Amino acid sequence: MSLKPDKQMIRRSVFILVIAILCLTLVSGVSLVKIMIIKGEEYQSKASEQQLYDSMVTAPRGNIYDRNMNLLATSATAWTVYVMPNSINKLKDAEKAGKIREIIKVGLSDILQMDGEEIEKKINQSSYYVIIKKKVEKNTADEVRKFISANKDYDMTRYLGLDEATKRYYPNDSLASCVLGFVGDDDQGLAGLESYYDNELTGVPGRVVAAKNAKGTDMPFTYEKVEEARRGNSLVSTLDSYVQYVCEKYLDAAVEENHIAERGAVIAMNVNTGAILGMAISGDFNPNSPFTLASGDQAQVDAAVEDEKSNLKNELLNRQWRNKAVSDTYEPGSVFKIFTAATALEEGLISIESSFTCNYTFVVAGNAYHCHHDGGHGTQSLQQAISNSCNPAFIQIGQLIGTKIFNKYFKAFGMTEKTGIDLPGEALPTYHQEEKMGPTELASSSFGQTFNVTPVQMITMAATAVNGGYLVQPHLVDKIIDSEGKVVETKSSGYKRQVISEGTSNTMRTLLEFVVQNGAKNGIVPGYRVGGKTGTSQKMVKIVETGNRGFYIGSYVGIVPINDPQVAVYVMLDEPTGGIYYGGVISAPVGSRVMSDILPYLGIEPQYTESELKNISVSVPDVTSNALIDAKKALSSVGLSYKVVGNGSSVVRQHPTSGNAVFRGGTVILYTEDTEQQSATVPNLLNMTADEVNSAAASAGINVEFSGNIPSTSIKSYKQSINAGETVPVGQIVTVYFRDEGTVDLAD
Repeated sequence: MSLKPDKQMIRRSVFILVIAILCLTLVSGVSLVKIMIIKGEEYQSKASEQQLYDSMVTAPRGNIYDRNMNLLATSATAWTVYVMPNSINKLKDAEKAGKIREIIKVGLSDILQMDGEEIEKKINQSSYYVIIKKKVEKNTADEVRKFISANKDYDMTRYLGLDEATKRYYPNDSLASCVLGFVGDDDQGLAGLESYYDNELTGVPGRVVAAKNAKGTDMPFTYEKVEEARRGNSLVSTLDSYVQYVCEKYLDAAVEENHIAERGAVIAMNVNTGAILGMAISGDFNPNSPFTLASGDQAQVDAAVEDEKSNLKNELLNRQWRNKAVSDTYEPGSVFKIFTAATALEEGLISIESSFTCNYTFVVAGNAYHCHHDGGHGTQSLQQAISNSCNPAFIQIGQLIGTKIFNKYFKAFGMTEKTGIDLPGEALPTYHQEEKMGPTELASSSFGQTFNVTPVQMITMAATAVNGGYLVQPHLVDKIIDSEGKVVETKSSGYKRQVISEGTSNTMRTLLEFVVQNGAKNGIVPGYRVGGKTGTSQKMVKIVETGNRGFYIGSYVGIVPINDPQVAVYVMLDEPTGGIYYGGVISAPVGSRVMSDILPYLGIEPQYTESELKNISVSVPDVTSNALIDAKKALSSVGLSYKVVGNGSSVVRQHPTSGNAVFRGGTVILYTEDTEQQSATVPNLLNMTADEVNSAAASAGINVEFSGNIPSTSIKSYKQSINAGETVPVGQIVTVYFRDEGTVDLAD
C-alpha cells in the first residue's frame, strides 16, 4: 500500500523549492553585479590581456645631415627577437616543454652571441612576451628565421618571433662623434645633438593590437588594429663633412706629434653667423659602438685591479664622450689679449699710435710680472706689443681699463655666462667678480690668466672683435625638417648685440694681421690675408696641486680673410709633453693647415704674391697614354719639369701620378717603355731652409711639397713625411714641414 503526499506536503515542497530558487537567483545576481559593475573594469582588462596581443611599433628617429645634406646619422630597420614563455608553459607535455626551452636556449645563444643562462631566465618567465635581444641586424634576423623554420616540428612560431624595430647608424663612423653623440638601447639620445634635440628627433611610436587564441597565438582573420609609427623630425646641421674631416685630420696629427696628454680641440666657425662648420675633439669614439673604449684605454682597464675596473672604465668612457670644446674650461692665455686690446680701443684709452715700455719686469701691488723676452721689449707700439705678446704692456693696458670697465666688457663679450650653443653639458666660466677684483687680479686677467673659459667662448669672442663688433650665437643646427623635407623650424643666425664699434673692429683686424705677419708667422696661409693670435697658458690649479710647473696649454685663433672676415679657426692643445709647448709653435701650424685645405673648398679664392708663387705646390696632370710631346707641353704649362725614361713616343706610366701636389719646378718621371721603375734614396731634409731643401731634393731625384710657414730664410724644416735613408721611386713626393720656433707667447 503506497502513501501519497497530501496537499500540505506538496505546498511545503513547492515553498522550499521557490525559496531555494530565490536564494540562488539572489546569489547569482549579487555575483553578476560584482563581476559586471563593481569589478567590471578589472575583469574586462584581464580578458583583454588574455584575448588581445598589444605590440608597440618603434618610430624611426629623424636623420642628422650636414649643411650639404650629407647623412651624418640615420635610423634603419632592425629587429627585436622575442619569446612567448606562457605558450610553452601551457603545454601539457612537460618533457616537450623542456625540450623546446633547451632548443631555444642553445640555438639563440649561438645566433645572438648571448649567454645561455641569460636566455634561460627569460624563457622561464611567466609572460606572453619577453624580449631576448633588441636591435638585431638583418643577417642575424635571417639566421633566427632559419632557426625557426628548421624547428618546425616543434611548431616554433608559437614560441619565438621577430618584431620590426629600428637601429641608429652613423655612416661616417667616428666623424664628429663628440658633436653628434649617440643613443641608448631605447633610442633615447644620450649625448651631443642626439641628446640636445632628442624631443625633435624622436618619432611617435605605432601600435598593433591583434586578437589571439587561448594558446596565446595570433588569430589573423578575427581582429587587428594598426596605428602607423611616425618618423621623427630631422636636423640639418651647420657642420660641413669635409671641413670636419680636415679639422680632425690635422688635430690628430698634432696630438700625436706633440704628445698631447689631455686631448685637444679645433673649431671652425663662420664669424658672421656663428655657424659651426667643424668641431674636432681628439680621442673621440665610434658612436656605432659608443661603449667600446679605444685600445689604449681598454689596456688601462685590463691592467687595473679587479675592484677598480668598473669605475675606471666608466671614467674613461665619459672622457671619450666629453666634448672638450664646450664642456672643459681653461685659462686662455695670450689669445685673450684680443679682448683687452678691443676694450681699451673702444673706450678710447689707447689708439693704434699708442706706445708702451717693457723693461722685463712690471710690478703691480707688490707682485712682479715678467716678460717672456729676456731684458724686455723696450718701447714698442700697440701693434708690436700685441705681436710680441708682451705681458707687461698688456698689464699696463689692463690698469688703464680698470676693474669696472673690464667687467662691463667681459660681460658684453659673453664671458660671464654660457654661450648657449646647442649642445648639452656646456660649462660655465669662472672669473673674478668686480667686487673681488683688485689690481693683481686685473693684471693677471689682462693677459688671460687666473680665470677659466671654454674654447667655444674664445672663438666667439675673437669673432666679435673682427666681424664689426657683433656678438654672434654659436650654433650647430641650421634648421629642423619633417619627414617630407618641409622646414619645421629655422634657427636664428643673427647676433645678440653689438659690443664694439665697426671702427674698433677695423683696428683689431689691422692689429691681428700684423701679428701673423710679424709674430705668429706659423699662422700664415699662402694666398690669403690672415689675422690671428697665439697663446700659451699655464695650468695653475694643476701646478699648485703637483708642484710641477710643466703643465701648459697651447692655443691659436686665426681669421681669414682678415680684410673681410669669413672663417675663424681655433686650436687648443692641452698638455703638450713633446718638449715644445708654445701655442705659436704647436697650435698655429694646425690652424694654417686647416685653413689651407678648407678655404679653397669654401670658395674663398687665394691671391698669391710673387714670392708665394715660388713656394706653392701644383697638381700633377694626368699625361699617361699621351703622346710624349703633348705630355711635355702639359707639364711645362703648370710649371713642372720632366725626365723621360725609355725610347717610346708615348707615356705608359708616370711618377708622381696625377692629382698629387708637387712643388712648382718639381720633376715628373715619364716612362715611355714598360721598364723597371728607377729608385732614389730620400736625403735628410731637416733643419734646412726652403732653398736648401729644394737643392737636396733635386740632387736626390725626389720631389717635395712644402707645408707650413716659409716666408724667409730664417724659417727651417723640422719634419719630413718619409724618413731619410728610405728607398723610394724616382720622383717620389716627400712633404717637408716648416715652422718658426722662435714664437714665444707665454703668460708668466
